[in-house]
Amino acid sequence: MTLVSNFFTDTAVAVVVLGFMIFIHELGHFMAAKRLGVRVPVFSLGFGKRLFGFKRGETDYRVSLLPLGGYVKMAGEDPSEPHTGDPGDFLAHPRWQRFVIAVMGPVMNIATAIILLSVLYKYHFQKPAYEEQPARIGEVDGNSPAAKAGLQPGDLVVQAGDLRNPTWEDFELKVITTTGEPIPMEVNRDGRLLQISLTPQAEGADQTGFAGLYPCLPNVIGAIEPGLPAIQAGIKPGDKIVAIDGKPVACFGSLAETLQGLKGQWLDLTVLRASHGLHFQVRPVYRNIQGKQRWVIGVDSPRMDVVVRQLPWNRAIATAVDDNIRNTMATFDVLEKILTRHMSPRSLSSPIGIAQISGEAYRSGIPDLLMLVSFISLQLGIFNLLPIPILDGGMILMLGIEGLMRRDLSLKVKERVVQVGMVFLLLLAVFAVYNDIIKTIKPY
Repeated sequence: MTLVSNFFTDTAVAVVVLGFMIFIHELGHFMAAKRLGVRVPVFSLGFGKRLFGFKRGETDYRVSLLPLGGYVKMAGEDPSEPHTGDPGDFLAHPRWQRFVIAVMGPVMNIATAIILLSVLYKYHFQKPAYEEQPARIGEVDGNSPAAKAGLQPGDLVVQAGDLRNPTWEDFELKVITTTGEPIPMEVNRDGRLLQISLTPQAEGADQTGFAGLYPCLPNVIGAIEPGLPAIQAGIKPGDKIVAIDGKPVACFGSLAETLQGLKGQWLDLTVLRASHGLHFQVRPVYRNIQGKQRWVIGVDSPRMDVVVRQLPWNRAIATAVDDNIRNTMATFDVLEKILTRHMSPRSLSSPIGIAQISGEAYRSGIPDLLMLVSFISLQLGIFNLLPIPILDGGMILMLGIEGLMRRDLSLKVKERVVQVGMVFLLLLAVFAVYNDIIKTIKPY
């Protein structure tokens, strides 16, 4: 019953989110066309049969049957239709005005992404605390790309590709968007600078980059598992681990790494409890943890700290702009790597994947949903600026070519270009849907 309920919730949220984003997109075209004197017979939210609406002036404002999408019908925009000589026709206007009308759709989406994040950050700026901290490694999975590269807990990332002194947020994004390619790194290990090459591998349903390293979490014990060595020795939640066998501990992950190296030998834990230093002799046991055999003593890491605060308007806007710039650069980086076959195209999603993600964000709360809506709006703006025929970017490209030629392209050429664009988008949609079905049936 829960699966059925989630399906309907996901679908409803996706329809609302995509419908709103496409409405904003078409509103950009509509406002520009009206401002520049182009006649607009129809402004529709949705496609297909007209359900209801009203007419004001020359424009029929309508809601149509199919909710995913919308369109603005401008007079004279179809080059195959006979020219009427009406000065209100789209093609009767100068190229620079047609460019403004074409570009205003993506501009509205990008502006919406920035506005949504700015408002959210003004009243609720939230992120894991570690993302704002320097990228100091706290834990490394055995036999992972990070382990094979020689990275160790406590290493501070000084350089990762083109990133200098990255935060964890920037470093994680670098790893996620890199698969099968080495990232040249410089790390500070106990005051020594080491040159290391890290090659993330594709993993997960989206086949994104995975390195097997994690941030430095505070070395405070979060929970104790019953029946295991830690609780038998007298260790309690809230104890802070300060040393293992006399060696200082900076991150909680150092404990897990040390346990694997000792292979069941006794160890001396020095912990701080209410300002008092205590020593405990503990012997690890070998257990299956999430499908992996590991040495454990029965302590869990602390709950991850989350930064929640309100930002003043200037900082909220600046942070929203920075985040959108970062996401834009990452998007183009991913597109380039997909085209050059350095990254799997499984990261592409169709409305099916968007529905699943939207439903999860909705269940997580309004802040997560607004973050997702902002991201989708940005992606919609970027996608429509790509130089693909029948998209806004394709029209902008043709206008640029015609401007250089100082004449319009022939009707035959334009028709062929539109046909190629429609076939490409259809194949892309089929591939994205196939991607999402495969990820649902076989996530890994």
